[in-house]
Amino acid sequence: MSRYRYGAYRDGPDPLSPPYDVRDALDAMGDAVLEGTRPDEALRDLLRRGLPGEGGRRGLDDLLRQVRERRRALRDRGRLDGTLEQARALLDTAIGQERAELFPDPGDDARLREAELDTLPEDTSQAIRRLSDYQWRSPAARETFDRLRDLLRSEVLDAQFQGMKQALQGQDPRSMERVKDMMAALNRMLDRDARGEHTQEDFERFMAEYGDMFGAEDDPDRPRDLEELVDSLARRAAATDRLLASLSPEQRAELAGLMDQVMQDAGLALEMSRLGESLRARRPDLGWGTPEQMTGDAPLGVGDATTALAELADLAELESALGQDYPGARLDDVDEEAVRRALGRQAVDDLGALRRIEAELERQGYLQRRRGTLELTPKAVRRLGETALRRVFSRLTAGRQGDHDQRDAGQAGELTGSSRAWRFGDEQPLDVVRTVGNAIRRSVMEPGAPAAVGTPGSGAPGSGTSGPPRSGAVRLSVDDFEVHETERRTGAAVCLLVDLSYSMVLRGTWAAAKQTTLALHTLVTSKFPQDAIQIIGFSNYARTLHPTEMAGLDWDMVQGTNLHHALMIAGRHLDRHPDFEPIVLVVTDGEPTAHLRPDGRSLFDYPPSTETLVLTLAEVDKMTRRSATMNFFMLAEDRRLVSFVEEVARRNGGRVFAPDADRLGEYVVSDYLRVRRGRR
Repeated sequence: MSRYRYGAYRDGPDPLSPPYDVRDALDAMGDAVLEGTRPDEALRDLLRRGLPGEGGRRGLDDLLRQVRERRRALRDRGRLDGTLEQARALLDTAIGQERAELFPDPGDDARLREAELDTLPEDTSQAIRRLSDYQWRSPAARETFDRLRDLLRSEVLDAQFQGMKQALQGQDPRSMERVKDMMAALNRMLDRDARGEHTQEDFERFMAEYGDMFGAEDDPDRPRDLEELVDSLARRAAATDRLLASLSPEQRAELAGLMDQVMQDAGLALEMSRLGESLRARRPDLGWGTPEQMTGDAPLGVGDATTALAELADLAELESALGQDYPGARLDDVDEEAVRRALGRQAVDDLGALRRIEAELERQGYLQRRRGTLELTPKAVRRLGETALRRVFSRLTAGRQGDHDQRDAGQAGELTGSSRAWRFGDEQPLDVVRTVGNAIRRSVMEPGAPAAVGTPGSGAPGSGTSGPPRSGAVRLSVDDFEVHETERRTGAAVCLLVDLSYSMVLRGTWAAAKQTTLALHTLVTSKFPQDAIQIIGFSNYARTLHPTEMAGLDWDMVQGTNLHHALMIAGRHLDRHPDFEPIVLVVTDGEPTAHLRPDGRSLFDYPPSTETLVLTLAEVDKMTRRSATMNFFMLAEDRRLVSFVEEVARRNGGRVFAPDADRLGEYVVSDYLRVRRGRR
């Protein structure tokens, strides 16, 4: 028999997990799109703000703010000349201890030694070089000088290889020999790589012998291949170079001299020079020699200062990536390891969630790239319409609005071919065959019941029979009755006319008009599919709009509010549906200022010309003859607009509304439902 082992699935995302829910992200992005923002800009703004809702994630702006705070904290950490200051202090202490030992001695040797100490150069590195062969008379001075040399050796090596301070704390001569061997092996490995001969096995052998110098095995920063090792060493070498560049010329010369002296004394000068040249050649992009300002007061050693400068360089690179303000910027440019080092695990999770939004919006079919441009898909537009409709209904307080239940279709509807159990108050026609069949089946199942069918003694459903049944009769009960299901014979021809002129943007009503359009279209197509809806946008000309086009539509930077042309298109839509109930809804913030001339060209005039008003009102009269009631939703209270819509109401009998922009959808949807209920 086969044996099976079970464990956690590790080959990627859980294939049985539910799809990633990006609908809230799409809704937040959709609000910006409806206001006129391009989809790619809306997505970028969403990623900068972060995910909405309780389980949301921080956006790029929050991560960027943390990075900048971290950079400020690092700059305030201390000064870069701490090692120089400490070296001078130890040197002065050693010289003072030696003078104290020499002073009581009246001999000539003591005076010669004092003279030698008096002629030491001011430069610390040169003074240390002069004293390297000095025979100290004071044991305390010799110990202090040895401590100075150990300090310089550990600081300088720590500047090149982070963690060397700890590795050299024991002052074991074999430790320095091992460092020499490591650097020689490292340079040989780099040479082999330059010739194309390096393999991963070479690196693993190197790490097996010297890996403890580059972090513990469970350290996430421990390099896993030669490229990661080179990157780590190059960043640190570049930080050391920036440290020298950030000092004054005198300090730079003094510290460089100290570092050279340490390398020569340790026998590492040649290997370190070879390594530095290789690292600079491999990573010339790391800003070698670029000065960095540190504003703190505490003195930092060379190793700590190098660590701070390396981290500042990483943060500067991370800040640029999180800013996403360069051509072709994508979230994939952000280094997760840099985020983890700078901001922690939670920030990596936040970044992963933001990346997933961008990927899932495309994978789940809400966004598509066409000719390099990000666009909303029809699926996304449907989602935006559903969201807009849901927001509208959340404001409606009437008990049954929105579901629009049909309870009294009666015999005016077409039979659907199905039936259902009778309920009190039903006016649908009785399904006699199913009713009697139910009674027969029930009677057969009752013991001792007669087999023939009779009629109940009372005419009302559920009244039962009067007296004992005749031979072969079947008694009818309330549960036996069924009625035919019916549906309406007629639908509605709905025309929504939306002003697209630039004044809609200036008044801040553009997004509300688009959201209202999507909400009404969603309501009609989902709840009342038998209705025929047409969306007509108008400015200098009018045109029919598809919902997908409406979501990303920009306003028209043209002059003219051509309601005359819009009513002509709406009239043709109503004429194509002569048996439908006509509903015309007009959303505008201005009176008509343009009309179509006989040659088909638009003519603009402001204030509105008499010809524009006459032709527009003629189309209103045609709507009246079609029995189409026109309801106006005014988004402004200009005197001319009020006068015009009052004249339309007088001629047509329609109603006039003046809603706030944020309640436009509520007014339009409610009016559509009211008109539709009125057809009963």
